[in-house]
Amino acid sequence: MNKIWLKSYQQGVPAEINPDIYSSLVDLFNESCEKYKDLPALSNLDHEMTYRELAENSRAFATYLQQSLGLKKGDRIAIMLPNILQYPVALFGALQAGLIVVNVNPLYTVPELIHQINDANAETIIVLANFAHVVQDALPQTHLKHVIVTELGDMFPWLKSVLINAVVKYVRKMVPVWSIPHALAFKKIMQEGRRLTFSPVTVNGNNIAFLQYTGGTTGVSKGAILTHRNMVANIEQVVTWIKPLHLQEGHEIIITPLPLYHIFSLTANCLAFLHYGALNILITNPRDIPHLVKELSKRRFSAMSGVNTLFNALLNNADFVKIDFSHLKIALGGGAAIQRSVADRWQKVTGKPLYEGYGLTETSPVVCVTPMNMTNHKGSIGLPVPSTDISLRDNNNKEVPLGESGELCVKGPQVMRGYWNNEAEAHKVFTEDGWLKTGDIARMDSEGFIYLVDRKKDMILVSGFNVYPNEVEDVIAGNPGVLEVAVIGVPDLNSGEAVKAFIVKKDPQLTADALIAYCRQHLTGYKLPRQIEFRDSLPKSNVGKILRRALRDEGKA
Repeated sequence: MNKIWLKSYQQGVPAEINPDIYSSLVDLFNESCEKYKDLPALSNLDHEMTYRELAENSRAFATYLQQSLGLKKGDRIAIMLPNILQYPVALFGALQAGLIVVNVNPLYTVPELIHQINDANAETIIVLANFAHVVQDALPQTHLKHVIVTELGDMFPWLKSVLINAVVKYVRKMVPVWSIPHALAFKKIMQEGRRLTFSPVTVNGNNIAFLQYTGGTTGVSKGAILTHRNMVANIEQVVTWIKPLHLQEGHEIIITPLPLYHIFSLTANCLAFLHYGALNILITNPRDIPHLVKELSKRRFSAMSGVNTLFNALLNNADFVKIDFSHLKIALGGGAAIQRSVADRWQKVTGKPLYEGYGLTETSPVVCVTPMNMTNHKGSIGLPVPSTDISLRDNNNKEVPLGESGELCVKGPQVMRGYWNNEAEAHKVFTEDGWLKTGDIARMDSEGFIYLVDRKKDMILVSGFNVYPNEVEDVIAGNPGVLEVAVIGVPDLNSGEAVKAFIVKKDPQLTADALIAYCRQHLTGYKLPRQIEFRDSLPKSNVGKILRRALRDEGKA
């Protein structure tokens, strides 16, 4: 497609970026740690770590991996941690040692963990003690040689560390019994790492930084190969895009409620804000909304990322409206479509727009973002970021006319190299002319704005007409009696498929008839829900994205 979106770029945002501005993530990390060494880099449970301390701690971790465990460049290390200080320490330590990071969801089941460890052929893992029992059960069916176990308070001062670890283990009983022979204690390896000498490793852009596993929504999860150049490119694309906001180096505070092992939070929060010397507030349990609101009230933060369900939950907390939003410059939603009702309420409460981004694991992840000068939600995922090409294609791989819907295909320096040890799957997602097929249906307007219609596989076919769940969900979410909604297609003898809506009520008096009557005002007949099921909750992913797949699978059981 002609890059018609460039005419809608905000002034000062270039058409292209330099994906080789840093030779690797290690160079970016080292530069930031030196530049901002005396400033706070991280905060978790009211304890701060400076950039200098982050550099020293990550170097000690790297040294132990290298000198004591004998890990060498290209080896894979699995990190199975929530948002605690140990995560960035392990992350940047592993990258400095030239290792390939395999991010693991701590909530994985034993079979899921076995698959990911074996697929990546990882021989080392660091895990929070709360989840060590899962590693224990998986061990016999993996090739893991080294298991490093850390407790929640291990990076805190001595007294606080002892108290927190004791409370977690003995009072709240959050650590199931586990037994792993020869398990290594994080505190001890850090002490030893500080006594050893690090051997510098040369890391370049073509080296692999991450095997970032997809959610497995299209089958068994696959490891997207993301190089240092992929990641540096996407960081530069993000930094360039938000440049008009005039963020001040060394003065910004970003809230990180989404887990860093997820690609959205990893790039947008952890890595991109290194450039600014920002203080990153790590939220360990974002599902505890009252605690999150309390954390938000402690500082005048300038940035935050999240998913639609998280923003919705915050807006439904009575204390959220009392927070000081005077320093907020950017709130970015991703992972799933931001519903208009949520965006409108966010702007009313905070006085600031809720920007929307779009991406996927295979693109490091950012592809599109709404411009930073937009003042209201228009339902668009924005414009392609610099150095990114977009093509909307039909089922015959032909580009569709402007304004029509087609599968969103992407080219750019942030696009993955392929899937780890899985050329067959990589072949499926790349066209012969090198475009990554996202599986998402989108359209583009005359100004170059992209509108995500829905996932290709989620489309519902009603009597030959396409119904996109996002559209129906957006309408239903606008009803003041609805807290959360998910829409799927179910078999129907007359129309092939019918629309079914799963609803979590905000208003206990809401009825199915009233909701259908509401939908009839906004949707044509074939898009109306034929079935409505009220529930106390909806299934969600680790980042809070509602899982339609789980609802569909229930119907097949």
